[in-house]
Amino acid sequence: MKSQAQTGQSETAHVTAPLAFPPRVAQTLPMQADPNLYDDWPYLNRPKIIWPGSKKLAFWIAPNIEYYEFMPPVNPKRPGWPKPSPDVVGYSQRDWGNRVGHQRLMEMLDRHDLRGSISLNVAMCQHCPEIIEACVERKWEFFSHGIYNTRYSYEMDEAQERAVLEDSIATVQAATGQRIRGYLAPALTHTERTLDLIAEYDFWYTCDLFQDDQPQPIKTKTGKLMSMPYSLEVNDVITYGALAMSAERYADVLMRHFDQLLEEGGDSGTVMCIPLHAYLVSQSHRIKAFERALSYITSHKDEVWFTTAVEIAGHYREHYWDQTLNDIRARGLATAGTGFA
Repeated sequence: MKSQAQTGQSETAHVTAPLAFPPRVAQTLPMQADPNLYDDWPYLNRPKIIWPGSKKLAFWIAPNIEYYEFMPPVNPKRPGWPKPSPDVVGYSQRDWGNRVGHQRLMEMLDRHDLRGSISLNVAMCQHCPEIIEACVERKWEFFSHGIYNTRYSYEMDEAQERAVLEDSIATVQAATGQRIRGYLAPALTHTERTLDLIAEYDFWYTCDLFQDDQPQPIKTKTGKLMSMPYSLEVNDVITYGALAMSAERYADVLMRHFDQLLEEGGDSGTVMCIPLHAYLVSQSHRIKAFERALSYITSHKDEVWFTTAVEIAGHYREHYWDQTLNDIRARGLATAGTGFA
């Protein structure tokens, strides 16, 4: 199968259909109180999770390796760039991340013996194959972040979503030899069928939900899909962008975030993820402060499992999936149906 990304095109490129309902009709539709993607499950007194080696905290790091098209196709629900196109400044800043920033970040992670789990716009396999090859050499994990970060899921029909998933699986398999098991929707955009589809295609985890500090089964029609903790609170897009943190402030936040999760992990194992973007964290004035936080975290080797997302998902599916569902049922918290149903 030849990837649509190889031709520079995708079935997601021509999403120009009008909204499903005229605005007045849409306003009269009943609001859904809960998307029903997972059962309510109070944090207190859960059954104990112990990570391999009797570790309290599973730590993984998620460099986002992304491609932003200079002039992306128009999506009716969201512009491709915050500024009007052509956004030369935004495009070149992200290009710096792939040219310079990723190499700087990769070398820093090497110094701390950490493997990344790559949130990958799979078109990068064609646009920047040297980056992909460098990650493969280091035995890093890859999971899908869509084809391009400027091709949103909004307004896709089912055939288009399936094409993205099939393209992702085939393209990464051909470039790396890996069968991807994780998914993060491009630019965090979804349809009501997204999670059901990735479960159907035998993905093990989604990073699209932010409801917990431990994994949890997702209510899909088929498959065995879990929610993988992937924090927005310590995502460098949020901390450097929306929250305007200094590099030193971000480092302090990461260490305090880690300390809290490590303490709670003594009761039942927790997960910490740091989502990163090379065009942000790898800037010359930020990288040393970030490495200071990483040095602090990696100094806790006796208590922390430094791993990848797919390894966390595999261990959880084998050892704690049934335990979680049994506890939810025992507490009388299990509800019927699946997501959006």
